[in-house]
Amino acid sequence: MQIPAHTLRNRLGTGASGNVAPLRTEGIDNRAYQQLKHRIHQTLLDRVDLEGMQRLTQDQIRDELRILVERLLEENMVVINDSERRNLTRDIQYEVLGFGPLEPLLADPNISDILVNTSRQVYVERRGCLELTQVTFNDDAHLMKIIDKIVSRVGRRIDESSPMVDARLPDGSRVNAIIPPLAIDGPVLSIRRFSADPLGLNELISFNSMTEAMATILQALGKSKVNILISGGTGSGKTTMLNAISGFINHFERVVTIEDAAELQLQQPHVVRLETRPPNIEGKGEVTQRALVRNALRMRPDRIILGEVRGAEALDMLQAMNTGHEGSMATIHANTPRDALTRLENMISMGAAGLPVKAMRQQISSAIGVVVQVARLTDGKRKLMSISEITGMEGEMITMQEIICFKQTGLSNDGAVQGYFTATGVRPRFSERLRNFGVTLPDEIFTPALPKKG
Repeated sequence: MQIPAHTLRNRLGTGASGNVAPLRTEGIDNRAYQQLKHRIHQTLLDRVDLEGMQRLTQDQIRDELRILVERLLEENMVVINDSERRNLTRDIQYEVLGFGPLEPLLADPNISDILVNTSRQVYVERRGCLELTQVTFNDDAHLMKIIDKIVSRVGRRIDESSPMVDARLPDGSRVNAIIPPLAIDGPVLSIRRFSADPLGLNELISFNSMTEAMATILQALGKSKVNILISGGTGSGKTTMLNAISGFINHFERVVTIEDAAELQLQQPHVVRLETRPPNIEGKGEVTQRALVRNALRMRPDRIILGEVRGAEALDMLQAMNTGHEGSMATIHANTPRDALTRLENMISMGAAGLPVKAMRQQISSAIGVVVQVARLTDGKRKLMSISEITGMEGEMITMQEIICFKQTGLSNDGAVQGYFTATGVRPRFSERLRNFGVTLPDEIFTPALPKKG
């Protein structure tokens, strides 16, 4: 049962509180504004029934906060102009209902990363370029409150005994926070944004991140249940590419996703999402990706999608790919397709130290069909750099052949990367598998292109 909308105002009472010092000025500077906002916010927290607020809708709370802020300004004879009054009301609403100074940044669809370097400095990435913002926090304690609000909503915690945490925002954005004593200068918060509507292959083509020929190949691989490993560096667009390829999974298939922090946005109706759990304060209760992969095998999945393979779970993932879970996918941090396979070997050795190198490579070559390499170029743009097919083994070496790639030719005067996409002229062996699934690729896809700007 909702309490009347005026109840919060009644609980605030009438008359000056004394908690907000009178301030008479027109056009106050940023420091004075931040101090005023902090005092108003603290007064609201001291005098408003927070439990009662939880019974109201978001719109009701916003209206109540607006009225309460106006009352406090009048009680304490604070003289500010209309613009500052609106900004103050908005910022107080952000503090109570959202994530404080981060809210305007989170509302900007052009921002892909938010990097908070202590309370005094906030950077954002727009269209591939980093820029310093005017956003600041009152102090490190204010930033810590925002971090705690973020991580507590997903059942995580952060304190001196556990000073690092991975979490996510309600919109799926990935969050990492690290605090003192590990972060020397103060709390550090990193947010990787994700679009509410995940990018598809058509959008990536329009951004010149790939060609229609590349998209046709990826669509065919997704439909034909080829096991795919997506490789790339940090911020190169691996998760975006995984989401785009997964869009061609048959809607009748059961898909199980496994991640450290849930961020995949699959569009299929039959998706089961699993997430790891860190150890508690006693060091117990940890659930690793390897444990989740093993459990997923008992859940009758058609495909298993691993958000990022980074440890001993690599062996279990490869075994799943080899035992009936065709069309499974994973991402890995690596700069080239060959480096991705080397990293897989290293991860397998974590879980099976005595396994011979040749046996590891046989597992990899038989499990993975294609390595998709993505990269973030020096101008900030993301591109699909290559699609490479794993063809088998020669002796103890895994053999690969590149099907289509991006060739860089130089840089323009403004620093933009120049280059072109081209096929290598190699006809992939997976063409036969594609035909078995009713997919036929046109011959011109594999014809090398003439050099041109990408």
